[in-house]
Amino acid sequence: MEPAGAPWCDPRRGYGYGYGGGSAVEAPSMRGQQQQQPPPRPDAASVASGGVLKRSLSKMERWQQALYLRSVRQRVAAQPAHTPLDIRAVLAGAASRASGFSGPPSAGFAGLSPQPSSTYSSLTTASPVATPPPMQVQQLVQRQMMAAPSAQAVQAVARGAGARPATAKELMLLQELEKQLLCDDDEEEADAAGSACGSTVTNSAWGDTIQELNSITAAPSASLPLASAMNNNYNSVPMSRSPTNSSSSTASSTASSSPPTTAASSRQLLCEAAAAVADGNHTTAAAHLAVLKVAAAPRGDAKQRLVAMMADALSSRLAAPSSQHLVALCSAEQRTACQLLHDVSPCFGLALHGANLAILDAVADHRAIHLVDFDVSVAQHIALIHALANRRVAGTSLKVTAVADPTSPFTPALAQELTATGEQLKKHAQQAGVEFWFKAVSCRAGDIEASRLKCEPGEALAVNLAFSLSRIPDESVSPANPRDKLLRRVRALGPRVVTLVEQELNTNTAPLAARFSDACAHYGAVLESLDATLGRDSAQRVRAEVALANKVANAVAREGPDRVERCEVFGKWRARFGMAGFRPVAIGQSVSDRVNARLGPALPGFDVKLDNGRLGVGWMGRLVTVASAWR
Repeated sequence: MEPAGAPWCDPRRGYGYGYGGGSAVEAPSMRGQQQQQPPPRPDAASVASGGVLKRSLSKMERWQQALYLRSVRQRVAAQPAHTPLDIRAVLAGAASRASGFSGPPSAGFAGLSPQPSSTYSSLTTASPVATPPPMQVQQLVQRQMMAAPSAQAVQAVARGAGARPATAKELMLLQELEKQLLCDDDEEEADAAGSACGSTVTNSAWGDTIQELNSITAAPSASLPLASAMNNNYNSVPMSRSPTNSSSSTASSTASSSPPTTAASSRQLLCEAAAAVADGNHTTAAAHLAVLKVAAAPRGDAKQRLVAMMADALSSRLAAPSSQHLVALCSAEQRTACQLLHDVSPCFGLALHGANLAILDAVADHRAIHLVDFDVSVAQHIALIHALANRRVAGTSLKVTAVADPTSPFTPALAQELTATGEQLKKHAQQAGVEFWFKAVSCRAGDIEASRLKCEPGEALAVNLAFSLSRIPDESVSPANPRDKLLRRVRALGPRVVTLVEQELNTNTAPLAARFSDACAHYGAVLESLDATLGRDSAQRVRAEVALANKVANAVAREGPDRVERCEVFGKWRARFGMAGFRPVAIGQSVSDRVNARLGPALPGFDVKLDNGRLGVGWMGRLVTVASAWR
C-alpha cells in the first residue's frame, strides 16, 4: 500500500511497450526491418537500465494518439509459434535488480505506477496496431507485469527478496493476452490470411482478459490509499477531497467495497464520508458509512470509539428528520450522564474547581454569599460548600438561586431534579456548618432582575455560567439574541464576579466541515483522557460516552434551531462579554497552583495552564475546557 500523502505516479509515464532501445514513435516505420531480422532479446540488465522507460512524455503522447486513431477491425492470422512466458523468471529478475533501484519508495516499482489498473488501462482503450514480433511481445507482457505487481511483490522487491511464483491461472491469462496481441499482425497479412485464429480483437475482448488478470494481481493489495488521515493527537483532522466528486475516486470505490483494515484507513474513510456530506453527495456518504459500521469498534481503543461515534453522528444527519435525537439530548438521563462526566473527567472537573476558586477569591471574607446559577452542578456546589466551611469565617451563609428558562428545551430535565438537588446540598451544608438556602426561579433571559432573584443588600453576589451559556441561542439562531440579552441582564445585577466555564470548541456558526474537524479533535482528546481515569468496560464510562455521543450528534447532525448546544472558543466569549460591558478578572497563579495540586502527579497526561488570566485544562496539549472570571 502506498504511504499516506504519497503522490500517485503519472499513468502516462514509464509504460514499457517492448520496442527495444528505439523511440516509441519510430516503431511503425521499423516494422519491415523487424520482420526481416527480429532484434535480439534484451537481457535483464538492459531492461533495468532504462530501455523504453526513458521515452519522453511528448513522444509517448504522440504514439498513444496514433494508437487511438487506429480503427478496430476483425483481425485474423495464424498464431506464430513462440515460447510461453515464464512469469516466475520475470519477477525473480525484477527482485534481483531491486538493489539498484534509486527511485523514491512512493513512486512504485522501477518508476512505474504502483496502481495495477493504470498500466493495463492503456491496453483496454487503445486500438491494436503495429504489434511487435513475438519476442518483443514477451518483453511487453513482462514489463506490464513488472508495472503492476501485487503488494507482496513490491514489498519483496524493496527487501531484495524473491517474488512469489505465478499461479497457473495467471500463466493461462498471460498466454491468452499474448495470443490476442499476436493475432493483430500487419494489416496486409491480416487481410490475406484465413480464419486460422478466428478471434476478433476488440477493446471488449482485451478488457475482459485484462480485468480478470487485474483481479488476480491486485487482490492481495486491495486497500485504501491514504491521501490524508487524522492527526494522532487530534489537534487537526483534515478532510480529504478529490478534485472531482468523491464517488468517482479510486479511494472511495475501493473503500466502499471492503471494510477498512486499520484505524488510519477508518479515519480516512470517515473524513471522506464527512466531505461527501458537506458536498451534498449523500449516496457516497451512505456507502462509506455502511462500510464503517461493519468495521466499527465502539468498545475498542479511543481512536476506534471516536470513529464509531462520528460515524453514528453523520448517519443521523443522513436519516429522516426526527425529534428523537433532541429528546435524548435534553433528557434527564443525559443530564445525569453529563454530571457524571464532569465528576470522572479532570478536563471538566478541574475547570469547575477553578471557577469555584475564582468565586472564593471574589467574595473574600464576606459572610453572606448569594450564588445565582443557570445550570446547577451538584459536585461543584458541594465542593464550594466545603471550601466555604474551610475558611472558618463565623456566620458564613450561602444562598443558591437556580434559574430555569421556561423556553429552554433543557429546563424540564433540570426542573425534575431541582428539589432533590436542593435537599442534597442542604444536607452537605448542615454537615459542614454552613447556613444554606436554596430557591428555584423560572425566568426568561430577558426578564432577569434583582427583585425576581431575591437579591438583598449586603450579599456578595456571584453568578455561575458553567456549561450553560452555550445552550442559550444567539443572533445566529434568533433575532432576539437571548445570549447577549442574558449577559446584559446579569451585568445589571452588579455581581462581584461572573464565572464562565465552557468547552474550547466551535460548534456555533462554523460550517459542517469545520465543525466536524473540530469535534473530532475535541472529543477524541476527551475519549483518550477517559482511558486515564476509567476502564474501557466501566459502566460509568459507558454512560459518560453516551452523553458525549449525544453532544457530537447535535453538533454535527443538526442545523438551525435544532442545534441547541452551540459552543464557542474563548476568543469569541471574550468579545461577547466585552460588548456586554464586562471586564476580565484575572485568575491568579495561586488558583492555578491549587488546581494543579488537586490534579496531582498521578495523571501526567492532563494539562493545567494559566494564560492571560484564564485557566485552561486539556489533554496531551489539546485544550478541552477554559475557565474565566468577569466583573
